[in-house]
Amino acid sequence: MSGDAVKAIKLTDVLFYYDGVQVFAGRDAIGGHYVGAAIGPGIVTNRYMVTGADPERLRQFRGGHLDLRTLLLEAPEGEWFITVDKEGGDSPLYLEPQPVPVAESDCLPGPNFTLEDGPVNDLALQHARERGNVILEFSAEPPEAVDHRIRATTLGNILIRVQTVVKYAYESAVRGPAAAPRRGRYAADGYLMDVVVPAAPGSFRVVLEAAKQPNMFGSGELARGLQRLDEVFADATDPDTVREALKPYQGRLAVSFVQLLRFLVDNQTGLYYSWADRMSTEARHSGVSEAVARHLMEQLSGLENIATEDATIIGELEMVKRSAGDWGLLTAAGVKSGKVGDEGPSLNGLQVGKRYRFHCLENTGVDGAGKEKTTLYLQKFEDA
Repeated sequence: MSGDAVKAIKLTDVLFYYDGVQVFAGRDAIGGHYVGAAIGPGIVTNRYMVTGADPERLRQFRGGHLDLRTLLLEAPEGEWFITVDKEGGDSPLYLEPQPVPVAESDCLPGPNFTLEDGPVNDLALQHARERGNVILEFSAEPPEAVDHRIRATTLGNILIRVQTVVKYAYESAVRGPAAAPRRGRYAADGYLMDVVVPAAPGSFRVVLEAAKQPNMFGSGELARGLQRLDEVFADATDPDTVREALKPYQGRLAVSFVQLLRFLVDNQTGLYYSWADRMSTEARHSGVSEAVARHLMEQLSGLENIATEDATIIGELEMVKRSAGDWGLLTAAGVKSGKVGDEGPSLNGLQVGKRYRFHCLENTGVDGAGKEKTTLYLQKFEDA
């Protein structure tokens, strides 16, 4: 198949994979956008119908707002093609024009197929094996991505929020009941990750690597934290059950997850990730589309309290207001203040300047603006 008149594209992203590539995005030599959908018979195929795609409409499909059939039917001037992927890999896909308009094609998929899961590939697994470390790869599709760009503030904030939710997933995994025999032996900074590939070619994918090389208490524990992150995404991404599903993920993990969702909604993007370690046989994948994130936040609207966890505060009594039930302890980290719980003790007899150990419930929630709010409720106290 030679000749300058033959149109060719290059596959840039696998959008849906099931026993083979089922839906993909592609670009031509001058930057035009295309979408391809597998055609039968059967599930495994290397034949695809391909149409041009408006970048914004393609982004909406990737975000779960538009179904595949509608996207294909919007082909410019009704033009569509068939391609056969004979070689795989990075080989160009040559497009064969079809004589009838796309609306008359019998290759169109059925209605209502939307992309709830994000692009899937094995970039994380590849880097994990090459670098011998834990790798987390994520991608995002904000509106400006239609021009193959992402705002620095958006990318920076995603990095911060991803690292934050990984931190609290890590701490939840290594400090939780299953990790009780190992308390005190995990790496306090084992959740830290470095950016090793700023953006993979063809999309806004960022690759993070565990800051520490594999050791007994470093990246192995981080893998446990990422497993906990998978659990959160699996349990808490159904809008009908999200409130109940967040309850087991105490305190800051639940809050950081909600804050991540709110950021995605505010910036009109989904977030998809995959991760692997050096011993993985396959990468683990999860994430949410923009549409799912928006539905989740609708269900979480007005949520004040997500979870509570035990907290022990030790310090000198700095302030006490008996009638209001307010108190403050001067600790090594500064003044920690809170209130007396509903069934908490009386503050009568406490002496300013004396050292106490306060046993509290730490209630962590989000306010109407999506900001984290933590309150300490005193349950009992003793001299320290």
